Amino acid sequence: MWHDLTQLGISAPDKIVRTVVVYLALAVLLRLAGKRDLAQLNSFDLVVMLLLSNVVQNAVIGPDNSLTGGLIGAAVLIAINAAIVRLIRRSDRVARLLEGTPTVLAFRGRWDDAALRREGLRKADVDAALRRQNANDVSQVERVTIEPGGAIVATLQDGQQDATLADVHRLEAKLDLLLAKLS
Repeated sequence: MWHDLTQLGISAPDKIVRTVVVYLALAVLLRLAGKRDLAQLNSFDLVVMLLLSNVVQNAVIGPDNSLTGGLIGAAVLIAINAAIVRLIRRSDRVARLLEGTPTVLAFRGRWDDAALRREGLRKADVDAALRRQNANDVSQVERVTIEPGGAIVATLQDGQQDATLADVHRLEAKLDLLLAKLS
């Protein structure tokens, strides 16, 4: 039994190459698919992601079902991901190449319909993200972007932003001055 768990069905270098190639191919495919797939998973997207892992499983493990082979594949996936994350952290150019750049979805209260189509987003989905960021609708935002990681970020117009603690302190100071003048 122990022999079956630890005996590799293919060589370790073969396992490593398979894992790296599948990782890189999936990274390219997800990059080409767009930012939406990374952030706004609906039930169909979740099904695709789950099936995707099953589809590429044999490409990673080959004819090897051993424990050792699985652990090698897992270690290689974690190592290559860590290396790429560190590479991206060091270079903005590499980050733009591998992750992309933000896409403006709305500007000064108006939707960019072409950008929404390119990213595969519905206005209703972005509206929901706006409400989570304290905007009732697109007319209250200066700019809405979808970031490379898929997060939708809204910058509210000046008059639509919540008061900050600094705003409250400024009002208190003004009120103190007014009260001092009146007394």
